[in-house]
Amino acid sequence: MEWLNYHHLFYFWTVVREGGIAAASRTLHVGRPSISAQIKSLERFVGAPLFERRGPSLELTDTGRMVHAYAEEIFRAGRELVDAVRGRPTDRPLVLRVGVTDSVSKLVAFRLLAPVLEGEAPFALDCREGAPDRLFASLAVHELDLVLSDVPIGPSVDVKAYDHFVGESTATLFATPALAKRLRRGFPGSLDGAPVLMPSRQSAVRRAFEQWLDETGLRPTVVATFEDSALLKVFGHGGHGAFPAPTVVADAIERRYGVKRIAELDDVRERTYAISVERRIGHPAVALLVERARQELFVGS
Repeated sequence: MEWLNYHHLFYFWTVVREGGIAAASRTLHVGRPSISAQIKSLERFVGAPLFERRGPSLELTDTGRMVHAYAEEIFRAGRELVDAVRGRPTDRPLVLRVGVTDSVSKLVAFRLLAPVLEGEAPFALDCREGAPDRLFASLAVHELDLVLSDVPIGPSVDVKAYDHFVGESTATLFATPALAKRLRRGFPGSLDGAPVLMPSRQSAVRRAFEQWLDETGLRPTVVATFEDSALLKVFGHGGHGAFPAPTVVADAIERRYGVKRIAELDDVRERTYAISVERRIGHPAVALLVERARQELFVGS
């Protein structure tokens, strides 16, 4: 691998910024011959001249303009790095890198994450979706700041992380208007033999829903199982069966997927956790997310 000498690049960048070698010499407190030598070394590295003389002044070549553009980005990032570690404000948005497990409702994830983009602080989001084990592995090597999950991290996962309970919601059964109307009559007995779309067996709401079915003695027909909660709702919209989803986003589900509520299941609850490697939340965007969710999103559900 070829390594760039950033000392040479810094001298070149300073010459451009100050408008010449003489001015850069005064700024850097370094002799002109030394600066010229540094720039010559950088030119040998890139394999092309960076300046061309036009009368008494130096002008950037095409290669020089390209190198300078990169240098601007490099040293801007360096300044922001220093500001960030010193706790000073920066112009660059602080990035929240979050993983969302397959089983978490995308509408719940949106409702949790949207405040991060809407606050006064300049936060940016980097969202990834996947299986819990893969996301927890990314969390362990600090590729993610937190993972949104419907289950706490288990002892079988070899990752030192901490669960921050965000909130919970009851589950509601949804279906197309015609199917919902039919299943409301005689509910919950009407579920016996009725077509149902299920979340994956790893999801907490699936286990809670199955426990409720066992307690009521009902045996619906499981038409399909989905790891992706959004795909489950698409099939529900297509009329393939009833499906459970968090009550807290019931209005949004009805609007987006054209379905109707059958009934709320008070004993079937879906919890949401923000899992991070920090016992005490330090990332300001994570703190905002958890605070807003606890105050507003799941109250009364």
